[in-house]
Amino acid sequence: MEQIVKYIRENERRYIDEMVALLKIESVSSDSGKKGEVRRCAEVLVKKLRDSGFENAKICETGGHPAVYADWLHAKGKPTILVYGHYDVQPVDPIDKWTTPPFQPTIKGNSVYARGSSDDKGQLLTHFFAIEAFLKNGGKIPCNVKIFMEGEEEGGTGSTDKFVENNKDLLACDAVAISDTAWHEEKVPSICYALRGLAYFEVRVKGPGRDLHSGVYGGKIQNPLNAMAKIIAKIQDEEGVIKIPGFYDDVVKLTEAEKKEFASLGNPDPEMIKDLGIPKTWGEKGFTTLERNWARPSFDVHGIWGGFTGEGSKTVITTEGGFKFSTRLVANQDPKKIEKLVDKYIKEICPPGVTSDVRMLHGAYPVMVPIDNFFIKSAVAAFEKSFGKRPVLVREGASIPITATFLKVLKAPSILMGFGLPDDNIHSPNEKFNLDNYQKGILANAYMYDAFGKK
Repeated sequence: MEQIVKYIRENERRYIDEMVALLKIESVSSDSGKKGEVRRCAEVLVKKLRDSGFENAKICETGGHPAVYADWLHAKGKPTILVYGHYDVQPVDPIDKWTTPPFQPTIKGNSVYARGSSDDKGQLLTHFFAIEAFLKNGGKIPCNVKIFMEGEEEGGTGSTDKFVENNKDLLACDAVAISDTAWHEEKVPSICYALRGLAYFEVRVKGPGRDLHSGVYGGKIQNPLNAMAKIIAKIQDEEGVIKIPGFYDDVVKLTEAEKKEFASLGNPDPEMIKDLGIPKTWGEKGFTTLERNWARPSFDVHGIWGGFTGEGSKTVITTEGGFKFSTRLVANQDPKKIEKLVDKYIKEICPPGVTSDVRMLHGAYPVMVPIDNFFIKSAVAAFEKSFGKRPVLVREGASIPITATFLKVLKAPSILMGFGLPDDNIHSPNEKFNLDNYQKGILANAYMYDAFGKK
C-alpha cells in the first residue's frame, strides 16, 4: 500500500482538474434538452475507464439514459465488488440563487462549487481514482471490481432498475460500494448501514355528483372534505403512533448497541429547533429524534386539495377532495404489504356517505446491512486509516431505491461510505464538495479495496 498511497498523494492536483472537467458537463437527466450532454458524460467516463486500465468499458443502453459499465476480474478467489454511482445531476433552478455559475466549477476556500460536485460526480470519482492507483502501480487490484454508473438517478424512468433485473449475471457481485451520502456532521465521519423505504399514496374521497349549496344540503349529507380530515386524523394518534393495524408487525427493533451508537452523536434537538424556527420537535413517543428518523416508520401528508380556496367566500359542499401521503418504512417492512394494510384501513374508517379510493403511487424497499458484516468492518477500518478517526455507524431516514434492487436481484449488501457534508447543498443552489474529503476519500477507498482483497 505504500506505493499506492504515494501515487494518490502525488496526483492530488490532477484529481481536482479531472473532477472540474467532469463537472462542466451539463448532464441534467430530467431535462430533455440536455439529453446529448448526459450521453457525452457517459462517453467521457468510458474513455477514462479504458485509459486507466479497466476492461470491457462500454455504454449500456437501458431504454432511458445510458449506463456505463467496466470491470477488472483477475483476482482469483477474491470478492467481487460492484462500484455504483450516478453521473447525472439535478436541475440548477433557481439559477438566480447561485453565487457562481453551476457548470463553471469554482474553488473557494477548500471546496469546489458546481452542480453535481457532491451528488454524485465528485464522490463517484473517489472510487475511480482509488482503483486507478492500483492499476497504474502493478496493474492489478486486490479484489475483483465492476463499475456500474447510471445516468438517470436524478430524473429516471425506472430503466436502470429494469437493466439491473435483466443483467444480473453481468452485475453479479458480493457487495456494492456506494459513495452518495453525507456525514452526520462536518467533523463526524459516518458510514450508513440502513436506509428507510417508502410507500407513497394518493387518496380521493368522493361525495355528491355535483357541488352543492351548504345552506340547502349542510347537515343532510357527508361533506367529502370533512370526511377526508377525519380519515387523516385517524391514521396517526397524538403521540405519533400510526394506527393502521399490523403496520408495525415486521419492524426490526433497535438493539442496545445501536441505541448507544446513536446516543454518542449527542442530542440534535436544540440546534434543529433553532435552525427550523419551530417551538419543539415531535414524533413517536418513547424514541429519540435520531431513533425516530433512522429506525422507526413515519407518516406525513404532502398535499391536500378540494373545494373553494379562492378570494372571498363560497358556501359550497364540493363533490370530491383528496390528499397525498407517504410512510417511510424501516428494515423488514414490505411496501406491498403496507399497501394492502393502508387500503383496508382507510376503507374501514371512511365515514358513511362518501367513498374512498386509495392508490399507491410509488414504493421502495428499506435496506439494512448487519454491522458485523465483513465489508462494513473493512470500510470502518479504511475510514479510520484515512481520516484518523473511527466513523460512526448510522442509519439514514431517506431512501436510495437502487440499493433495494441490488439486494433483491443481486443478493448483495450495499456499503454506503459517503464523503459529503450536511451543508453541501445537494439539490440546491451553490452545491459544493469539500476537497479534503475528496482526497482523503480516494485514499480511504484504496484502503478499503486492499482490505477486501484479504478476505
